[in-house]
Amino acid sequence: MRVGVPGVEPPTESVRLTYEGRPVEGLAGDTVASALVAAGEMGLREAVDGGRRGVFCGMGACHECAVVVDDQPGTLACMTGVEDGQEVRLQPAAPGPPDVSQGSRPRRELSPTVLVVGGGPGGLSVASVIAEHGVDVLVIDERSKLGGQFYKQPPPERAIDDTRIDSQYRAGRKLIARAQDTGVEIINNVTLWGAFAPDSLAARSDDRDWVLRPERLVLATGAHERPVPIPGWTLPGVMTTGAAQTLLRSSQVAPGERVVLSGNGPLNMQVAAELVRAGVEVVALAEQADLRWWHNLGAGAGMLASAPELVAKGFSYRTTLVRARVPVLDRASVVEIRGDQRVEAAVVARLDASGNPLPGTEREVSADAVCLGYGFIPANEISRALGCDHRYDPDAGTLVVDRTAAGRTSVASVWVVGDAGGINGAYVATALGALAGADVLADLGATFSDGLGREVSRVRQILRRHMRFQGHLRSLYRAEPLTTQLARDPTLVCRCESVTLGELREAFTGGGGATSAGAAKRLTRAGMGKCQGRYCSPSVLALATEAAGVPPDEFSGFAPQAPIRPVAIGEVAGTAIAPD
Repeated sequence: MRVGVPGVEPPTESVRLTYEGRPVEGLAGDTVASALVAAGEMGLREAVDGGRRGVFCGMGACHECAVVVDDQPGTLACMTGVEDGQEVRLQPAAPGPPDVSQGSRPRRELSPTVLVVGGGPGGLSVASVIAEHGVDVLVIDERSKLGGQFYKQPPPERAIDDTRIDSQYRAGRKLIARAQDTGVEIINNVTLWGAFAPDSLAARSDDRDWVLRPERLVLATGAHERPVPIPGWTLPGVMTTGAAQTLLRSSQVAPGERVVLSGNGPLNMQVAAELVRAGVEVVALAEQADLRWWHNLGAGAGMLASAPELVAKGFSYRTTLVRARVPVLDRASVVEIRGDQRVEAAVVARLDASGNPLPGTEREVSADAVCLGYGFIPANEISRALGCDHRYDPDAGTLVVDRTAAGRTSVASVWVVGDAGGINGAYVATALGALAGADVLADLGATFSDGLGREVSRVRQILRRHMRFQGHLRSLYRAEPLTTQLARDPTLVCRCESVTLGELREAFTGGGGATSAGAAKRLTRAGMGKCQGRYCSPSVLALATEAAGVPPDEFSGFAPQAPIRPVAIGEVAGTAIAPD
């Protein structure tokens, strides 16, 4: 479903492609995913259990939207731009062996002084500060456009009216322009798949292999949304809230005509309001936290004192939903998604304090799309692979990296900025990026400008303010991190390998005897799929913790290892890399 966003004009050029032989009309700048979703084509991949899967994460992490494009299997629809005449087909469950007859690929080796992995708020901020002081800095990003998940930008084929776009678009454009103006070298569409040492990194793009040997390394890889297995969550039409926002803000495409949002955190309310403003019917928003105002006076006052401009945004989102008469159900969640070949309805129920559904509170609503957003998990595969110290945060239910106030880790040449080290949002990431940039410069012995000293002082104040805001925001949205509370034995937990909750329970408490996530992985194949365990690891770790009877720590989950992202075996074989 095509929609409009204020200040973003539709392109004049259309693109014609086919899906399963059926004609599809896309627009210049579309991804394959946005063109297909706009045309109502939701089932893109055949799973090993016989079902179909569609766009889910929208950021190239889950691989659920893999399709065959011009006879090339495994193409990610969400990361691939449309081209006139493309032939797109359903990805079969067993696509066959890869074509290795094309010979070796070109290889390029780069040795920048500073390498920044990730072109979102933190990465662009740190790179700009470093480049402004004449130091060679390279930013690589696996997406085609800068801005990351927060500052999603429309494609260049769409005209932008700066007087009409919202503040989030404008802030992203300003951050990107600063990085470009300071001379940061930027290479898009590059995916880092191997981290063998801070100065021995392997990456790939469509046309070549890369070996990267930086003197200093900054990881700004962001986060992905926390997976919560729910009966029916693999149906086409179910996607993360972030994926829905990417479709909307980057391509002006809605996930459906009747949308239900469910989860925990402010992003769901923001996206619900944005969908309403774009003309989409939002059937309901189910929020796990207790949003009753008299329970949250302290959090609200703290947020207002720390960042009144962000509180005003939040009120505007809620006002939009009230005016559209969208039911906002707190202490609730979608507990089942129903449909045959795609989403047809969602069941919403109240939850108790532990996140378990309360019997007798179920309510079914008709919908053709369900967006799930239960918070975020740091994308820390690279920092873990490099041996940076991490600790388990039981409140967040995630690993967070140990780092200084400027982002430096236990590995002296590695910094982590933004949500890759702990979830605090884009404004904290931007501020921490500036401090990390100054810290990297100091470590390199670079001479500071007077302006940098003033910027560091100003940014520290901004950082303190936004960290206070984030603390109060977490208090407002405090809820038990969900793992398997909403799942049943037949519910798929590992989407890639179609492993059910019942099979995992059998591995742990039946006859399997597993007491660790790794043991369950070997017994069931959970975590062996293309997402590399990103979307099943919290549930598997929760079951392992229960079975072992010990709290989780840095080494309790799946071990990080290359390839961090899926890569063809021929490309791995052709990339000889070792530390000097």
